[in-house]
Amino acid sequence: MKLIMRYLKPFAGVVVLCILLLFGQAMSDLSLPTLMSDIVTNGIQNSGIEEQAPKAISEKGMTLITAFMTEEDKQQFLNSYQFIDKDSEEASEYRNDYELLDQESIYVRKNLSKEELVPIEDSYGKATLAFVTMMQKQMEQQAGQKNETSNSEDENFAGMTTEKLYEVLPMIEAMPKEVMAEFIQVASASDSFLHAQMGVTFTKMFYEELGININHIQRTYIILTGLKMLAIALAGVIAAILVGFFASRMSARVAQRMRRDVFSKVESFSSAEYDKFSTASLITRTTNDIQQVQMLIGMGVRMMCYAPIMGIGGIIFAVNKSVSLSWIIAVAVLVLLGLIAIIFGVALPKFKALQKLIDRLNLVSRENLSGMMVIRAFGNEGYEENRFEVANGELSKTNRFVQRTMAFMMPAMMLLMNCVTLVIVWSGSHAIADSTLQIGDMLAFMQYAMQIIMSFLMIAMMFIMVPRASVSAVRIREVLDTNLEITDKKKTVSLVEDAKKNGKSVQGRVVFKDVSFRYHNAESDVLENISFTAKPGETTAFIGSTGSGKSTLINLVPRFYDVTKGSIEIDGVDIRDLKQEELRDLIGYIPQKGVLFTGDIESNIRYGKELAEISEIDKAIEVAQAKEFVDSTEDGIKTPIAQGGTNVSGGQKQRLSIARALVKKPPIYIFDDSFSALDFKTDSALRAALKKYTSNATVLIVAQRVSTIMNAEQIIVLDEGKVVGIGTHKELLANCKEYQEIAESQLSKEELA
Repeated sequence: MKLIMRYLKPFAGVVVLCILLLFGQAMSDLSLPTLMSDIVTNGIQNSGIEEQAPKAISEKGMTLITAFMTEEDKQQFLNSYQFIDKDSEEASEYRNDYELLDQESIYVRKNLSKEELVPIEDSYGKATLAFVTMMQKQMEQQAGQKNETSNSEDENFAGMTTEKLYEVLPMIEAMPKEVMAEFIQVASASDSFLHAQMGVTFTKMFYEELGININHIQRTYIILTGLKMLAIALAGVIAAILVGFFASRMSARVAQRMRRDVFSKVESFSSAEYDKFSTASLITRTTNDIQQVQMLIGMGVRMMCYAPIMGIGGIIFAVNKSVSLSWIIAVAVLVLLGLIAIIFGVALPKFKALQKLIDRLNLVSRENLSGMMVIRAFGNEGYEENRFEVANGELSKTNRFVQRTMAFMMPAMMLLMNCVTLVIVWSGSHAIADSTLQIGDMLAFMQYAMQIIMSFLMIAMMFIMVPRASVSAVRIREVLDTNLEITDKKKTVSLVEDAKKNGKSVQGRVVFKDVSFRYHNAESDVLENISFTAKPGETTAFIGSTGSGKSTLINLVPRFYDVTKGSIEIDGVDIRDLKQEELRDLIGYIPQKGVLFTGDIESNIRYGKELAEISEIDKAIEVAQAKEFVDSTEDGIKTPIAQGGTNVSGGQKQRLSIARALVKKPPIYIFDDSFSALDFKTDSALRAALKKYTSNATVLIVAQRVSTIMNAEQIIVLDEGKVVGIGTHKELLANCKEYQEIAESQLSKEELA
């Protein structure tokens, strides 16, 4: 994860912005259930009346309500209202709002702050409940038994009007203070929820008495709250879109930089590092592994940050709606965590194995595609199909197991969510019956419970992605943190600049001084005590049996490997003191296997010298004996080259590879068995043309055929990593037994003579 954090560091500002937007989105999502609860409770049940204490009340209503207040509460309540005489000038301001003012004087509530309104509503609610308690007591006494059919106090006043209320005013005024105090005390000891419920019920009756249009209040409240919900939902959608945009852009940029760094690192690998990683593995790390990290960042910013905010916020809002139902969420979360733990315990090991299985499949696929001709030649299609089927089957089996395990999670979550809904409805209905919970609050609590469970589900999904992405990050880091065996020194020498200062050019004199080499973890040296000098204007050839170390020796010159012992010098400077870029710029390298790139003939030759003139390209093609087949094509040097050069023959591919090196005109040429695919006639013509073209350069040739190198000024014979002979063709025939054996196996006595 350190690797991911390292690449996310430049995007810290974007991450912070995304978190802020996610907070906005979460607050939007968390606000909607509360607003929905308000519509149900205030808009539908309470007819749009939000405050318990009425904004205006008739004289009789004021007398009725204050009769059930303590002296202190009564005084405070009366001080909060202004008496409006129906005949006063002040009454004209309120006549449009309150029709009753034409007939009676009323009380209008003063402009109070929220803090000042709290005690007023509290005393008003207690007074209404005290009145209801008194009326119930009277009805029980009249009936001679307790009413067991009512579920809540407000149901007894479902069809009550103010006219019926005022009928009991004489009885209330005649009632002893001790009895009134008893009702007030009972109401004060009751739940505040009942105070609010009774307060709104009485306020609705008082508003109807005043002539206020309750339907208009209700409609206005529902429409305004609905518009507020739409605005909040729209803000949440905008926040979600912005988070998605920034997260996707950031994850894509991180993946881009990661791919660039991995590719650059791989380009700096020497052959020693390539030996540690297979090509298939490097391809998987550059593509699939980085894609896993990209998905983690893109989804992680949205889910890892959003889920905790929603989970914690949902718990806070849910508890605020109903403490008594909170145990349901606690049980649901515990069950959910247990389920997630079981699923991950089963699936996590498989996640870790997936990337290695993808590596294996890529390896088998690549070998099959690149070796198709060999497979067909030996009739091993069935074997290779079975080999692919095994790798594909293991990956499919593991993927299927993981997907099935994860697929079980969704129905399990749905079952849990539905069970939670049932329990909430069951427990909430009892609370509603006991008048301790509003229907709207129960619905809001239900939505918060769903949001909390979905938050934990999001966290679970992230736990699915994190292990796989972590494995991928480790694999990427293995590449990026690989210590290069071949590096440039802090202080390097420049042969080119030194030569320019002296008004000369680089000669290209190559000297091996007691060179030994051993591959990493090998038990013995591949090359031992190799010493020779390759002079400019001369051809130095290397020959020997298979496995004698010819190609290994050649690969030491461009520093594909570094010598284990001794040194290699160019014009008296150790190649380890040169920059790798400058060293390889001095060399025209033609590998044993000709490699062409997708494009055309011209672009492949320009790979050696990007700014080469057409005349230089034509000359290189001519010297490489490729002119005949290039001219025979319809498009000439513009002839397309397919991937890997599959649309040209092996000999043509080899000649184009030689032309690519020749156009560079370096002081040193390395031909690593580059004539093996050529017929003897072409080989002879090419060597004759090369002799003139490279007359001032140092030429190093590895060859299997004696005829290719017999005219070389210096032939070095290798056997089991050791020099067993150095000299010309004639000298070696006379003095070197190993060379004699090779020559006699290839040439006739007449040719040897």
